[in-house]
Amino acid sequence: MKLLFVIEGNTDIRFVDGLARRFELTLLVPDRNFRNSGLADRLKELPVKPAVMAIRGGRLAFQWRSFVWLWKYARNYSVILAQEILRGALNANVVGRLQGVPVAAYVCLPHLEYFAKKRARGMINEPTWRIGQAVITGLSWVNGQLATRVFALGEHLMAYCRRFSRRVSPATYYGVDTRKFLPATLDQKAALRAKLGLPEGFLVLYSSRLSHEKDPETFLLGCEQARWSGIPLIALNLSGDYQQFLKLAEARLGRCDWIIARDAVHPMKDLADYYRAADCLVQSSLAEGLGLSPLEALACEVPVVATNVGGMAKHLPSYAVMVEPG
Repeated sequence: MKLLFVIEGNTDIRFVDGLARRFELTLLVPDRNFRNSGLADRLKELPVKPAVMAIRGGRLAFQWRSFVWLWKYARNYSVILAQEILRGALNANVVGRLQGVPVAAYVCLPHLEYFAKKRARGMINEPTWRIGQAVITGLSWVNGQLATRVFALGEHLMAYCRRFSRRVSPATYYGVDTRKFLPATLDQKAALRAKLGLPEGFLVLYSSRLSHEKDPETFLLGCEQARWSGIPLIALNLSGDYQQFLKLAEARLGRCDWIIARDAVHPMKDLADYYRAADCLVQSSLAEGLGLSPLEALACEVPVVATNVGGMAKHLPSYAVMVEPG
């Protein structure tokens, strides 16, 4: 079965790997994202490699050139899979409807909720919020009406997508590989820390990137208060924004030798080792579609502290310590 995956932004290599094993897969992706996100390098390591059509240019160029490419080649595919229900999915849905090719949109993010956090943080003014809200709502509604099926990741996102479409179904993404994400004994934790070059102490993992829907400030202040109470806490951030995380920590708390930040690691290689070496994971989001990091930690029997928002509020109570945002 030939599947075309239209990618608007970034995607996880585990999802691409799963699709490539099950379909004759082609990726249609912005060239800039393809190179800068590391997806190009990670594809080389897959046992089954998809074909790639990387479109050069900025947002407007991608929109036009991807439309032309889709119009020419869409009928070569059994199904088009469109990432999210915004700008990137619009071409796929329009061309799919006009040429009779079924389009499945899958949604992993509640975009309106995420965008609202920009306003809450003071990053945008009221007119910008109103315009952005209208654009996101309009694109979501058009895509929701045109898509053959909208797949949403979890109960919270299903409720969100039903605002825009009557054809919403539950979906999975790539899940948690419990052959790798599994509990570690104390001896195994010590060995893993030695292997990864991590110090002794109560290791708290914060795996989120720096984005407007996250709340690293509260995480840092919470860790500092824990240290004041006498806990030998070490904070670890793994993300592509780790350098900005260190700058934020220094701006808020001064120089902190108890904070470690490293680049994001390959999710199919070393990532599980960091979870297994940790004593706790914190997900202090202001909004969250599902929250896969807490599930990865729980699979390793690592305690989780998470904010009571979005998808985390749906599936983490009774498994994690739930707190209010901030």
